[in-house]
Amino acid sequence: MPMKPIETLVEEVKSRIAAACQRAGRNPDDVEIIAVTKTHGAEVVKEAWDAGLRIVGENKVQEAAWKKPASVTGPMWHLIGHLQSNKVRKALELFDFFHSVDTVALADRMNAIAADMGASPHILLEVNVSGEKSKSGMKPKEVEPTVRHIMESCPRLTVEGLMTMAPFSENPEDARPYFRRLRELRDAVETSLGVGLPRLSMGMSGDYEVAVEEGATWVRLGTVLFGERPKVRAGIPSGGLDSYSGEGPTVRVLD
Repeated sequence: MPMKPIETLVEEVKSRIAAACQRAGRNPDDVEIIAVTKTHGAEVVKEAWDAGLRIVGENKVQEAAWKKPASVTGPMWHLIGHLQSNKVRKALELFDFFHSVDTVALADRMNAIAADMGASPHILLEVNVSGEKSKSGMKPKEVEPTVRHIMESCPRLTVEGLMTMAPFSENPEDARPYFRRLRELRDAVETSLGVGLPRLSMGMSGDYEVAVEEGATWVRLGTVLFGERPKVRAGIPSGGLDSYSGEGPTVRVLD
């Protein structure tokens, strides 16, 4: 069964966000969609832009390195995946916003390289609210001292809020306590340090409505907008390169 046009899907998602906001007593204008184009080609970025979405989310620096120059100009590019310290300089060249700063050491390195480049990156701190060993992110107790350190020692960086991923579950309600914990943690740090942390990046295709009810200002959506991510062949096939390895446009597997 063919997918609906992306314009229709975006409108459906926006309607669900508006309904979630109504349930929570929020303004729908306070929630933005990040179009996650991981493993899709540059044409998907144009589709998202034409459908009215203004933010593109990528997981890998090396994938954005070829995709962004091949894409329509206009969108803001957000790095939502883990940032390796050896890719900070390239990431600062490509991205407007960083969702996944998860250590003081990474913040220090970003600050130093940003000073060298004349950049002023805006960031979120990634928090492992669930405590799952498979997930990156700092412990909740590390957030306040990290924000304080950045305020005192990283003048090039602006912390705008927090990000998390809930454990995978078929039931969106299972994510609610993790999203609520992130919001409560944000509120506590704001009060303790007297700072504003307006951004909460949480919620993906399977649980974004719950995330909005719990205070998300950015929801990271891929599958609900673009369908399942393309399968990719192992290795580098002739005539094309593998998007997920970050080497070039995705080669789809033909059934």
